[in-house]
Amino acid sequence: MSLDDISIKIATDLNSIGSIDALLNEIATRLARFVATGESAMIDLKSLPFSPAEYEALRTTLGRGEVTARLETIGDSELYETHYPGVWWVTHYNVEGDVVAELIEIAAVPAILHSQPEDVQDGLERLQQQLSKK
Repeated sequence: MSLDDISIKIATDLNSIGSIDALLNEIATRLARFVATGESAMIDLKSLPFSPAEYEALRTTLGRGEVTARLETIGDSELYETHYPGVWWVTHYNVEGDVVAELIEIAAVPAILHSQPEDVQDGLERLQQQLSKK
């Protein structure tokens, strides 16, 4: 028997990938909890052992919705709501443009977009100073 005698089957049906189905069920469970209780959740995609095909199957299955945001900070961040409202795909990059974190976030709005109370206070003070100069 040689290597040529061994048959190899390549899976081409991406919907049959079990780990994607399991993750989609997890997302559905967390989304149901969010609807019922308001409890948000995050799933770290970089911690999951996905093949490139599984990763693309997940991205394709979740799709893109209508809302997109981009943060320009020390490293950029891209956020978009998937085809399923309340399910967000969040990608954080370092200054070199490498992906450092990739998350699925279940929330009305991703946490990183919420203004921090101290930032709001600082903004209020700056606005009041601007108004007092007039």
